[in-house]
Amino acid sequence: MSEGKVETTISNGIATVQFMHPQSNSLPGTLLMSLAAEIEKTGNNKDAKVIILKSEGEKTFCAGASFDELISIADLATGKKFFSGFAAVINAMRKAPKFVIARVQGKAVGGGVGLASAADYTLATEAASVKLSELNVGIGPFVVGPAVERKIGTSAFSSMSINASEWMDAEWAREKGMYVNTYPTIVELDKAVDELAGKLAQSNPEAMAMLKKVFWKGTEDWDTLLSERAEMSGKLVLSEFTKNFISKFKQGAR
Repeated sequence: MSEGKVETTISNGIATVQFMHPQSNSLPGTLLMSLAAEIEKTGNNKDAKVIILKSEGEKTFCAGASFDELISIADLATGKKFFSGFAAVINAMRKAPKFVIARVQGKAVGGGVGLASAADYTLATEAASVKLSELNVGIGPFVVGPAVERKIGTSAFSSMSINASEWMDAEWAREKGMYVNTYPTIVELDKAVDELAGKLAQSNPEAMAMLKKVFWKGTEDWDTLLSERAEMSGKLVLSEFTKNFISKFKQGAR
């Protein structure tokens, strides 16, 4: 349970990939790799026509990187491997020959913002605020940056990255294009997600796969780019600044 879990169900052409972690759906390395593998496998499953990405619980969609794992990183190789997990998930979503709908029922931080941005179509509740807090931790949103910038533009991405302590509300995220629409309740969100997924499950798979390639044109270098970005984050996470920040944060949380 401490590592969380990833589960996939497929019904009537709709694949639902759901992840959870007891610490606000944060993402340790093992969970990241499991999530990436599950999305890749589901993308290649002929029974799946569309993919819904969701997390358990109500208040938090994804709290980003696991602080417990971040503070335990002791060398560059381990740091790069950890952040490569985020790269793997984003690339799996990018390469899946099916549309990925993200269902964001609560707050998203750091890597969680990356997941919401890497989806092809993202719907959220009005409580789904977003924050790129990486600079506060002493690193930066390097790995998720390309996905976020592609979705909301350089100006909005820069604002989120620089003002790393401020939550941007769901309406801001909708206006910038991260969310297609927002809903007052999770019940209404789920209804909208299910209706869209149902329509897509009846659409032409070949046409959707071709459209997906069109949408992601220009990202063919992301395997290399995100690997380079993972190394940047892996180096910075070793700094005394980051170690001290996480230690103080965890002490304050007790």
